[in-house]
Amino acid sequence: YTRDRCQRLDLRGNTRNCVLTGSPDSSRNLIGKGQRCLLNVSSTQAYKNAYPSLGRFCIQSSQPLGENTTSLQSSSVGQLPHHFSAWNIKIIRSFYTSPSFQAAPVPLFWIIVKPAQKLFAIILGRSIRNWWKALPPNKRELFKESARKNKWKILLAVSSLGVLFVMFYFTHLEETPITGRARLLVFGKEHFRELSQMEYDMWMEEFKTKMLPETDARYQVVERVVGHLSESNKDIPQVSALKWVIHVVDEPGVNAFVLPNGQVFVFTGLLNAVSDIHQLSFILGHEIAHAVLEHAAEKASLVHFLDFLSLIFLTMIWAICPRDSLAVVGQWIQSKLQEYMFDRPYSRTLEAEADKVGLQFAAKACVDVRASSVFWQQMELAETIQGQPKLPEWLSTHPSHENRAEHLDRLIPEALKIRESCNCPSLSGPDPRLIFKLNMQHLLESSKDQEAPNSTNRDLSKPKLDFPHT
Repeated sequence: YTRDRCQRLDLRGNTRNCVLTGSPDSSRNLIGKGQRCLLNVSSTQAYKNAYPSLGRFCIQSSQPLGENTTSLQSSSVGQLPHHFSAWNIKIIRSFYTSPSFQAAPVPLFWIIVKPAQKLFAIILGRSIRNWWKALPPNKRELFKESARKNKWKILLAVSSLGVLFVMFYFTHLEETPITGRARLLVFGKEHFRELSQMEYDMWMEEFKTKMLPETDARYQVVERVVGHLSESNKDIPQVSALKWVIHVVDEPGVNAFVLPNGQVFVFTGLLNAVSDIHQLSFILGHEIAHAVLEHAAEKASLVHFLDFLSLIFLTMIWAICPRDSLAVVGQWIQSKLQEYMFDRPYSRTLEAEADKVGLQFAAKACVDVRASSVFWQQMELAETIQGQPKLPEWLSTHPSHENRAEHLDRLIPEALKIRESCNCPSLSGPDPRLIFKLNMQHLLESSKDQEAPNSTNRDLSKPKLDFPHT
């Protein structure tokens, strides 16, 4: 396992440039004997549409990697590339740590029934509206008068329904493993392990000709990293209860994910993308954290609960709106309000929690946890260099790159204490965050120096710059 200097990556993506920097050579014996720590940390889509948030680390790309992409050294088992140069880096627009496909919020039965529920609410609301329009005016007045006389009974019925929902919510609260956060859990993890087996079969059928053998050096790198992470955290029941099975897919897409049943999928594009073993360890730790914290079942439970509540409002919208066109608009507004007020913020919360727990997993495995922050700074720099418009964070299911790096920076001191308590080797050399900052400054200065009056037609996606090795 090596980590070296200032490094280069060439991903044949769409529009982004990114400078990657390695972290200092600080723990040569990362997978060495005697570096196990049994420390309890107390603070701690059949179906592409089957899971709400499986915790994917994913850059979706339809194009192959560039010819200049540095690959893993096949002659050196367990190593990542010793060196990348600093430029010719293209990273695609989409960068997520969750599945790219939309996730179904419930087990298989509810996946099938959900569209029927919404259709029933629409038909019911429209039927109420048509019934009301067909009533003679005198009967309408009689109905209104009856409603006024029985307003307290109606209010009591509505209040009772609300109390039932509140009671259901609080009687289905459970404690999140490791972090202890209270969360709604309607569906147990066993449901999602059953469904994850279906998705696993789907992936295996799709990539059956692209699976790397166990003798491949890249497979062995992932195997060692996952094995070391699981071994170092085997004191956590949720980690030791799962059998982590490795699958390395020879695909250029930068993608990795862990199914709730412990099936780990890593694309070779990801192995070409990471700067060093520390970044890879943190990424896989993040994915493992999603499975350990049962985020798929948690997100499914919340979405199912909100969808059930939304059926009431959907019925009311189609009953009150005078025309179908207005009802369609109202239904769209309702769905967007639910998405941006509940679904997306909750997804961002789960991502931040997986970052925290994944960082703790990496710390107990004697990883240089400072590399986690550098990774997201690299993504932020990629957007800045390409001049991509920055969408507000509230529009995304993930925290912004900048906020994610800042969040990790706040968590790193605690992770370093965990690392120290595990008797890990001391981190020598400069902080990789400082190296990245200096390299970024050098990049900006070099860009200004190489600008010329007749340079407006040059290819800005491939500036010919290089960094001195650090």
